[in-house]
Amino acid sequence: MDERAKHMRITVAENGPYMVSGGVPLWRVEIVTNDAGESVGWREVERLDAPYRYMLCRCGHSATKPFCDGSHEVCGFEGTETAGHATYFEAAVNIDGPGVRLHDARHLCAEARFCDRAGGLWNLVEACDDEEKRALAREEAMLCPSGRYVFCDEGSDEAHEPELEASIAIVDDPALGVAGPLWVRGGIPIFDAAGEPYEVRNRVTLCRCGHSTNKPFCDGGHVKTGFRE
Repeated sequence: MDERAKHMRITVAENGPYMVSGGVPLWRVEIVTNDAGESVGWREVERLDAPYRYMLCRCGHSATKPFCDGSHEVCGFEGTETAGHATYFEAAVNIDGPGVRLHDARHLCAEARFCDRAGGLWNLVEACDDEEKRALAREEAMLCPSGRYVFCDEGSDEAHEPELEASIAIVDDPALGVAGPLWVRGGIPIFDAAGEPYEVRNRVTLCRCGHSTNKPFCDGGHVKTGFRE
């Protein structure tokens, strides 16, 4: 994880926005799909001009997205955090394959669909005695923005993690025509409204449509509601 992340911070305001400090870079990115419509990669679209401190919309109603304009106060946004503070490995289930172990925390799914190729990540894990399928399973797990999936070598449980700059990426999903979550990268600390830290992870996704049932984290609600920016 990026060492610079230690000096950055995201705080979830009660029924309000994400309060970001520490000069966190802010990007727009989009999911890249192949001719079959499968998610295969990420494209960085632009880097936004973000100050040292800024507030990002959490209710989905701001007219100045991704930034907060106070709309949460007008719409009566109910942003109670329901995710809890269990660690990733406490919540994840294990799927073992030849020489590998895949950890899966289903409740973190942000519906980015990188796990759908070649019959699905779960099936690929079971066929990891084939080097090509092992490489694809590892790639699919590492492309997952929410960190739902963590790919490890069997026995060591050493995670294969992508190298990510400490930053926040605003996700766009052109294939589905929806605006996605805030992709927090590089191990930036996130604190709940009471000041309690969530587990620091290399990659997580935060809800910005206001519809997640796992606030502050994304659960794919932007897809179900057709959220647009």
